[in-house]
Amino acid sequence: MVGKIEIIYSQNFIDYIDELTLVLYKLNYFSFLESAYQYTDKIYDFVDENIDKPISKHSPKSFQKFGEFYIKYKANENTTWYIFFDRKDHRFLVTHILNNHTEKFPELFLE
Repeated sequence: MVGKIEIIYSQNFIDYIDELTLVLYKLNYFSFLESAYQYTDKIYDFVDENIDKPISKHSPKSFQKFGEFYIKYKANENTTWYIFFDRKDHRFLVTHILNNHTEKFPELFLE
């Protein structure tokens, strides 16, 4: 049996998600603040349910400053999130997130 996993979210990650929730609401991507919270909660849910699965990939060298690994979360037809993390045994530190709309989005992630 695999040991229990521990997921720690960096303050940088938490702050980004909190800000994202408000921005999505203020820019009218969602009509209700609760809907924006549900959208960002799904990011956490995806990480919690999938970070220990073999879907993670090694981060490209230029992105390893964000974390040694990343997982992809396709939120909808237009947006894919890249969630970066480091890992030691069954402990995960989630450090950074970006999406395919970000200026930093690397060509390497296009599939």
